[in-house]
Formats: sequence, structure tokens, C-alpha cells
Amino acid sequence: MSTASPSTEPIGRYEKQPTVPLPAGARVLTGASAWTSAAAQAQDRAQGTAPLLVVDAYPGADLPLIAKAVADALPDWRVLDVESAAAKTVGEIEALIADNLTDDRVFGVLSHANVDAFYDAGRLDALAADLAADERPTVLLGWGADLAARRTEGPYTLVLADMARWEIQLRQRQGATNWRAENPDEDRLRKYKRGFFVEWRMADRHKRAFFDRVDFVLDANAIGAAGASREAGMITGDAFRAGLEAAAKAPLRVVPFFDPGVWGGQWMKEKLDLPPEQPNYAWCFDCVPEENSLLFEDADGAVVEVPSLDLVLSEPKNLLGERTYSRFGAEFPIRFDFLDTMEGGNLSLQVHPLTDYIQQTFGMHYTQDESYYLLDAGDDAVVYLGFKDDLDSEAMMADLRAAAEGGPAFEAEKYVNAFPAKKHDHFLIPAGTVHSSGANSMVLEISATPFIFTFKLWDWGRVGLDGIPRPVHLDHGERNLVWERDTAWTEANLVGQVEELSRDGEDVEERTGLHELEFIEVRRNWFTREVAHDTEGTVNVLNLVEGDEVEIVSPTGAFAPYTVHYAETFIVPAAVGPYLIRRTERSQSERFGTVKASVRGTRTT
Repeated sequence: MSTASPSTEPIGRYEKQPTVPLPAGARVLTGASAWTSAAAQAQDRAQGTAPLLVVDAYPGADLPLIAKAVADALPDWRVLDVESAAAKTVGEIEALIADNLTDDRVFGVLSHANVDAFYDAGRLDALAADLAADERPTVLLGWGADLAARRTEGPYTLVLADMARWEIQLRQRQGATNWRAENPDEDRLRKYKRGFFVEWRMADRHKRAFFDRVDFVLDANAIGAAGASREAGMITGDAFRAGLEAAAKAPLRVVPFFDPGVWGGQWMKEKLDLPPEQPNYAWCFDCVPEENSLLFEDADGAVVEVPSLDLVLSEPKNLLGERTYSRFGAEFPIRFDFLDTMEGGNLSLQVHPLTDYIQQTFGMHYTQDESYYLLDAGDDAVVYLGFKDDLDSEAMMADLRAAAEGGPAFEAEKYVNAFPAKKHDHFLIPAGTVHSSGANSMVLEISATPFIFTFKLWDWGRVGLDGIPRPVHLDHGERNLVWERDTAWTEANLVGQVEELSRDGEDVEERTGLHELEFIEVRRNWFTREVAHDTEGTVNVLNLVEGDEVEIVSPTGAFAPYTVHYAETFIVPAAVGPYLIRRTERSQSERFGTVKASVRGTRTT
């Protein structure tokens, strides 16, 4: 079996738990003291009325465990569950979201509803009246608790029990249900679909509306976590807001996560020093703020984990830049992730939806344009891309359908080009282009953020790690395949599109993509000592694709030097402006390389 070409980068320096500093003086509260601090504020704010502490929890949070922690810390307070008291029935909720979920195993339609759609207005009013009339101190708990508290028209202290999507997914795989659902044993893809298209969209709108007035933020990831190794922490709302504001003005990394897959490889396990007990690692989400987390760290080393999406929702102009924010709203449009097939298998043969199709069918306003940047490659690595010349499209679709129904295996190379791939090649994949990464490749995907809209055409006759055949979507795929993208077009537009922009000795800047139909521009810099950059008013996403270690430095001292290791993806917010990337005193490599992605047409200087 082919193996990766030798790599000079050191093993094991990839930081898997990057942190973001909290403002000076901010501290992470833990244990009973966190709840007594929140209760004390509620009592001070009550002004002669019954104190009310509201814990609005992201769907997926472990409410029974949170309620127990509250009861243990505040034994004289009554604890009410807003969901039990006022939510609509399971059947009513299922009926409300049926059109969004559809019958498909993977794809739904984005919901634009708000959380109050899931609550009975009369029962919320009755709950609010009870809260106003009762003289006992009360904790009101659950997703949407703020809805009832606002109806009291009295003072209260608001806690956000926040969670990242990745932790929710891990819990669902272990049997957790969707919100107010009776689906512990349901297929994980259907659980994820309900979260992605309905619950998380509603929850993000809900919490964003009170970011400016939340009093405390609780790390619900650590309460009932799939693999919690820390005590659940809480920070004040002021620390939360100040921490996000500071994070949007300096380089940062989100917390990556890794997942095995049927085609997964061994490169990340070795090079990134990952736990060896997994059979492989297929994916790493190294910069997908919708799914990743931020780890806020105080001066004592205590941490609180919050969704990195909170940064996007709260600081979109500083993070994204004015023009990118104007174009995409509070949504991070660039995705960096890893696909490891070293000593593994081929990715599925696939295509992504055209823009009009994704808008009309799924409600997404932009599509899943992609590219494959080869961090490493075996001698036999290939990328499947574009159709062969003089292709018979009807024959290809007939062969795909026959294979999907258990007939002869689909002969991919009869219809699809297989281009040899080597380290640092960059293949461009605008939506509508048939493609796949072959075995023995380590791919850095530099792509638009949408990532679940993959129409598998052929999966090489495999089942998933769960033993269930992975979903194939031939009807969706056929409607989006651009048949004109044949060998000649692909070679002229998507393969080897490197343009040298400048050269100063051994320092070189190149444009490597993406295609003109894609909104992302990628530039690669080779250097030996340092190179100057400027965000020019738009967010930059970078990866150190060659060399052991560099640091990001502000020429004006606006932020502390930030260290980055080989293969780490990092974000430089639009607000940063000029910055330098340079070797450190510990660097051993002679040459360094970065790739940098930004949104075309959004630079302001």
C-alpha cells in the first residue's frame, strides 16, 4: 500500500485545545459559587419582589443535571422547568416542523421560525403570572425561559446555558434526543438534520437577541458531556461580551474536532498526535465556526467553552469586515477542514448543488463551492474531477442507478477524469462539478461554509461505520451535474491554476484559486523569514501548510504575538489590519508556506 511522501514537519505540536484569553480581571466561576453569585445578583436586582433567576438553555443541554446543580447550590429556591410548564406537545411540535424535516434522511428545509412557535402563549402567560405572584425565590430553567420571564415585566437575572453543535452531536450518538422529541434510537443523520435545519437556527436567533443583556454564561458542554474532563464554568455577561470583542481584534483559532469515517486514514493520527484507539480519522473541522467552539481562559488557567458561532453573531463587523458582513450577514462564509484518506479509501463520488438549486430546494442563500489543497499525498494519489470527453450522460446515470440498486459496481474512471495529485497541488471544485478525492491523500478543503449538501453519486459499494448504507442522492445529483465540464474544460479551469503575483528572492506570493464561479480567493506565500499581510478590511483564514512554527505579529503592538504550528488553521479578523507572519526563535524549518483565503471583492483598502 502506498504511503505519504516523507514530511519534514515535526509530529505532535498541533494544538488541539487552543484558548482565547478572557479580559484582565475576569474569572471563571465553578461549582456552587457560580450559582450563588448569579442568585446574589438576582436578589440585589429584585428590589423587594421575589428574586427570579432565569436559565435559558440551548437545546441539547442536560436540563436534569443543570437543575440538580442549581438545587444543590440553592436549596431554598424553587426550580421550575419552562418546557414542562408551557411547551406545546410533542405531536404539535412534530406537526409544526414536518415540512422543514421532509422525508429525506439527510436534507431538510431551513426554518425561519422563532422559539415562541413551540410554546403555548396562554400557558406562558399563566407561568408568568405565577412567577409574579409567588414570593419564593425561583429559578426558571429551559430553552425559551426568557420568553416567560419577559412576560412578568419584573427584574430578573439571565443566564445563558450555551452549547456547541459538536457536543450535541456526540450526545445524540449516545442516545440523547432532539429537543422535546421521542427519538433516542433514531438514525444520527436524521437527528442532525432536525438540529441543523430547525432547532439550531431557532436557538441561535433566540440567544442572539439577548446577548447584550445576558448576565452570566454557563458552559453547558461540560455538564453531562460525552467526555467531560473539566468542571462546568460560568462567566459574567460582561466578561463574555468583552472576551468576544477582544477576540474579534486579534488572531485566533477555534477548537478543532476529529471524527472517524469509512474512508478515513492514518495521517492525522500520526502527524497531529491524536488518540490511537480510533481505527482512523476521516474528518477534522479545523475552522468551521458554525460547529466549533472557543475556549475562553482566565488568568488562572480555568476555561469556559462557548460556541465559536457566538463570536460571529456578536461581532460580525469586526470579525468579517463591513463588506463581507453586508454580503453574508452574521455568517462565517469560509470553511477549512481536513479529509484524511492516507492508508484509507476514496471519498464518495459526489457533486454539490448549484446556487439556484440550494436556494429553491433547501432555503440556503449560498452554496457549497469547494476546493482540495493537498497537504500531503502518496505516490498513487489522484483527484477525480470533471467528466471525460465525449461522455454519454444517459449511460452514466443508468450505470449509477444500476449500481445503487445492487447491480454491477460503477466504473468511475470510465466517465470521470482521475488527475494525479501531489503535495501542494490545489484542485478547484465549483458547485456542479463531479469530484472525489482518491485514497492516500491528505486534503485541506478550502471551501464555502455549507458542508452537508453533498449529493453522493457512488460510494464504492460501502456501508457506513454504523453498518447502514450511506445515503446516495442520484436525483438531486443529476439535476446539478454540469455535463459541459469535460476534460478540456477541467484542465483549463480547475487544475494547476497557480499564478505568481510577486517574487523577492525566495519569498513568493501566488494566487492558487478559486475558480471565477466561486467567491473565495486563495493566495499562497512562500517565505524564509517573514512576510507582511493586511486584512484590508476583510476576514482572512490561513493554514500553515509548510514549516514547523511561525508567529503572527502586529507591527503596532495591537495584539500579543500569536504562535501557529504546522497544519493549524487560524483566523485573522478583519479589524486586525496589517500583520506579519514570521519564523520564531524555536523554528527549525528553512522554508514556510501559508495559504490564505478571503472573500473576493470585500477588501476596503
